[in-house]
Amino acid sequence: MVSVVRTVADTLADAADTRRWLEHLAASLPDRESELLIRAFDAASEMYRDKTVPVTGEDLFSHAVSAAAIVADLNLLTDAIVATLLFRVPDFRDDWQEWLAANFNKTVVMLVDGVNRVRRLTEVARIDRLDTPEERARQAETMRKMLLAMVEDIRVVLIKLAWRTQTMHYLPECPEPVRRQIAQETMDVFAPLANRLGVWQIKWELEDLGFRHMEPEDYKKIAKLLDERRLERIDYIERVLVDLRKALADAGIKGEVAGRPKHIYSIWRKMRKKNLDFAELYDIRAVRVLVERMQDCYTVLGLIHSMWQPIPGEFDDYISHPKANDYRSLHTAVIGPDDRGIEVQIRTFEMHEHAEFGVAAHWRYKEGGKGDARYEEKIAWLRQLLDWREEMSDRSGLAEAFKTELFTDTIYVLTPAGRVLSLPQGATPIDFAYALHSDLGHRCRGAKVEGQIVPLSTPLENGQRVEILAAKEGGPSVNWLHEGWVKSHRAISKIRQYIRMQNADVVRETGRQLFERELARHPHHKLNLSTLTEKLGYEKLDEVYGALGHGELTMRSVAQALESLSPAPVREVTAEDVVRASKGGHDAGGILIEGVDNLMTVLAKCCKPAPPDSVVGFVTRGRGISIHRSHCLTLKRLSVEAPERLIAADWGDQRNSVFPIDVEVTAQDRPGMLRDISDVFSREKLNVIGVNTMSRDLRTRLRFTVEVRQVNEISRVLARVLEVSGVQEARRL
Repeated sequence: MVSVVRTVADTLADAADTRRWLEHLAASLPDRESELLIRAFDAASEMYRDKTVPVTGEDLFSHAVSAAAIVADLNLLTDAIVATLLFRVPDFRDDWQEWLAANFNKTVVMLVDGVNRVRRLTEVARIDRLDTPEERARQAETMRKMLLAMVEDIRVVLIKLAWRTQTMHYLPECPEPVRRQIAQETMDVFAPLANRLGVWQIKWELEDLGFRHMEPEDYKKIAKLLDERRLERIDYIERVLVDLRKALADAGIKGEVAGRPKHIYSIWRKMRKKNLDFAELYDIRAVRVLVERMQDCYTVLGLIHSMWQPIPGEFDDYISHPKANDYRSLHTAVIGPDDRGIEVQIRTFEMHEHAEFGVAAHWRYKEGGKGDARYEEKIAWLRQLLDWREEMSDRSGLAEAFKTELFTDTIYVLTPAGRVLSLPQGATPIDFAYALHSDLGHRCRGAKVEGQIVPLSTPLENGQRVEILAAKEGGPSVNWLHEGWVKSHRAISKIRQYIRMQNADVVRETGRQLFERELARHPHHKLNLSTLTEKLGYEKLDEVYGALGHGELTMRSVAQALESLSPAPVREVTAEDVVRASKGGHDAGGILIEGVDNLMTVLAKCCKPAPPDSVVGFVTRGRGISIHRSHCLTLKRLSVEAPERLIAADWGDQRNSVFPIDVEVTAQDRPGMLRDISDVFSREKLNVIGVNTMSRDLRTRLRFTVEVRQVNEISRVLARVLEVSGVQEARRL
């Protein structure tokens, strides 16, 4: 709410006499600015002669002067008034930028360029082409954000709002389909935008005029119910404000009072939202009192109730009981002079600042939605800027303050059909394609920006129209990630998911082989695979294969599940067994154990020894003797904890034995990498019994468990693996 000010209708009435308006405004400006304004006025008069506004058919020069008069009342400085007059110059001169720079200044060029871009953007970003109200609402919200994000100077948006306000005043002269289309866009995009910026006079004007053409019957009904014209209601409120100022002065209370008559659209909206009759509305006329201290709020409340009769049931104390968003104020309704209802709000200056610019901001309440906190902070800053413009004496400082880069973290681009998409700063056509649909992103092979073919690595800019050139089938390239061509989280996630799925068949087959090998080691005559799958925590056997292949499920877990379904006892080997055993014996696997004969040995999984590695045995509890490589870190730890359990061991006859060993490959992440490395092992006739992969930051680490007869075999194989494209390192663990 702001103090009663000059209405838009008054402004437009003065602008009807264009020459008189110019003389009056020029007289109030410094000589240099006055000369600039007159030059712009004469140039527009000459250039726009016999020209009309597209779609509406209004005389272009009259329209420009009326819009400029609104901008002048907004106190946006002379450059903005000049830019408003010359807004349509790009339509009539190819060299318009050079011409404006030579005859006016760079700021005018920047403002005209900005408003021209906004105009062309709103001509192609159509809301009425969307199917559902929800889609239209989302599109309108994105368009509002886009208009703020794509301008260097907030005055560009305000100039556009002024032009739209004048268009709405001329709308009754237009055909009915044109009226409804323009009115709908105004209600969806421009009126909420004015509301967010706190430009109340334009906001009220746009809402009332839009409502008049969208719901003409409801508009006429409410207008008829109002027993006075808007100007009469303004005069009435001014009388009330005079009485309030005198009462505050007499009571020694420092404060400010302001008021407004509720406009027709707001009345209709409140009647519909709260299901009220017109007679039940008490805030058709509203005033606000701002004071310095909280206790003054209650003092003022007592003064008002002593001056005018309170209306029962119309008092709310949001100071003692704030709203959920911490909104605080006293609300009351009284029967004022001439027996007319008035709503009064009383709050401190601090409460008012919170209500206007904090989380309780009026614009969000009116639009009825939840917003992004960071975005709302930026809106609050713009509202404060526009609120301060009346008080700033440094005109050059004000001009600099109008320049904003608050919304540069996001860009907004359009599809060929006029749909607006939001993308992170630096986004490319690849991000755009994935924002539309994952499949389109996968098949993306090129792009057109503003009709010109561009590389997929091209960073997009605000307001550009983008068209994707796609193949009939295919997938993304891992180079898109390697080269940094993708910025959005959605696109990065979808590309990685696709690459992962391409390896799914190879991974699943590897998992199946591992699973069947483990089953062969645990013969169960009546094993129920469904029961085993459920025991492992999966619904389908294919999921078990995939989990094994990716390393998400270990062979130990499968073995434990098998043993739990059909447990088999295992003989425990103790230190006494070792002492009593004969020297020089060996187990069935051919490993020679000093002092032990025919005892169970197991190769340690921590280091996976294989001939001709130097090995040492360790007597375990319950699992026989584990065989470790002599330099195994686990063995070193065990030797400290229980040195008496160490026992000498050596390889015996291993001609018919194979041994599992682990190898690790580090490579660039790309589709088919796992398949290509697996092919090397297959050609070398090595059996792969385990695979585990991990990808991060465009690199992948693959760990394979392969069976060999001699460790020497793996050196040759790793040399072959290093020849695979993208492989950076291959080694035995």
